[in-house]
Amino acid sequence: MKKYVCYTFILLGCVLFLIHLILPGVLDKKFNKISVPPPYTLTPRADSLFRSLDFIADLHCDALLWDRDLTKRHSYGAVDIPRMLEGNMALQAFTIVTKAPKNLNFENNTGQTDQITLPYILQGRPVRSWFDLTERAITQCKALQKAEQRSNGSFRIIRSKNDFEDYLISRRSNPAITAGMLGIEGLHALGGKIENVDRLYDEGVRMMAAVHFFDNKLGGSAHGVSKGGLSDFGRAVIKKMQKKHIIVDVAHNSPSMIDDILAISQKPVVSSHTGVVGTCKTIRNLSDKQIKGITATGGLIGIAMFAPATCDHTPASTAKAIKYCIDLVGADYVALGSDFDGAIETHTDVSGLKVYIEEMLKLGIAPGDIKKVMGENVRDFLLDQLPPES
Repeated sequence: MKKYVCYTFILLGCVLFLIHLILPGVLDKKFNKISVPPPYTLTPRADSLFRSLDFIADLHCDALLWDRDLTKRHSYGAVDIPRMLEGNMALQAFTIVTKAPKNLNFENNTGQTDQITLPYILQGRPVRSWFDLTERAITQCKALQKAEQRSNGSFRIIRSKNDFEDYLISRRSNPAITAGMLGIEGLHALGGKIENVDRLYDEGVRMMAAVHFFDNKLGGSAHGVSKGGLSDFGRAVIKKMQKKHIIVDVAHNSPSMIDDILAISQKPVVSSHTGVVGTCKTIRNLSDKQIKGITATGGLIGIAMFAPATCDHTPASTAKAIKYCIDLVGADYVALGSDFDGAIETHTDVSGLKVYIEEMLKLGIAPGDIKKVMGENVRDFLLDQLPPES
């Protein structure tokens, strides 16, 4: 009997090992698709402009959720360091998802269920992160730190203005390096404790969004039940974030929540990945009033690259939203905010960001404005908003 029990445990262990080895990649391939896969080619005019860019940036990517080795090139998903380098990417914001409701939709979700717990277990993430959302966030921070260590100097995490300035100097002489910045998508990751803002800051997080797909202790999601505004706890968190030079991201916030944050904000805020109602009328997209409110703070609008935000599966639809924002508030406030690897089909992968140059030129956007949108605005914003030192 003991022998059979032993064999059973060995067999079970082998099965679990195979699941850990195979399933995460299967899920990654299933959920993170590309509408227009590589290779990407440009007309001579667009290619010339692309080659003249010294800073390309994107404000939103969820690659850390998938436990993907970012130092290796992959044939699936949207982001890894080799493809960032291929696309001349200077900075990618790596935003951390810690919880997502089952049967997720854009209209009405509660936080009573979670479809991330099981994948976290099957990925073999640390046991402490299986049921603790703050630990899940820290685990993803450490995954990016590990990628930095394994990159042989080709990838850096930006934590401060000093870090960023040093990186910019280095990149002028060596363009074969790239960088990332950590963000949080949904401050249920705090576990209801304001002191966890400090813990996440210490791990390198420099941008945080209050909510994601459901309401939490800070307030209402655009996709939640209440559609409510900022709570007292939420106000305290926003004030603490801005005191620590953590960028406030209003992506996925309810309209009331956005209004409340804009009313108390003492610093520029961003919407890291969004569409606009002016080109695609959905509950997740920003109205003209909200766009103007965010830019009035000196903030940025990161335009997304997936159909539910742009109403089409093409890069042209993202360019259309970019032009709409430029016409409304000017080019100084517009950026790229893809939502790469967010369990959604994006128009291109990270190596294909140059395709958006082509589409913007077709719409008559001036080359100088295209340079701003492709990354110069993000560069200047971070130089102004990051903490002076880590």
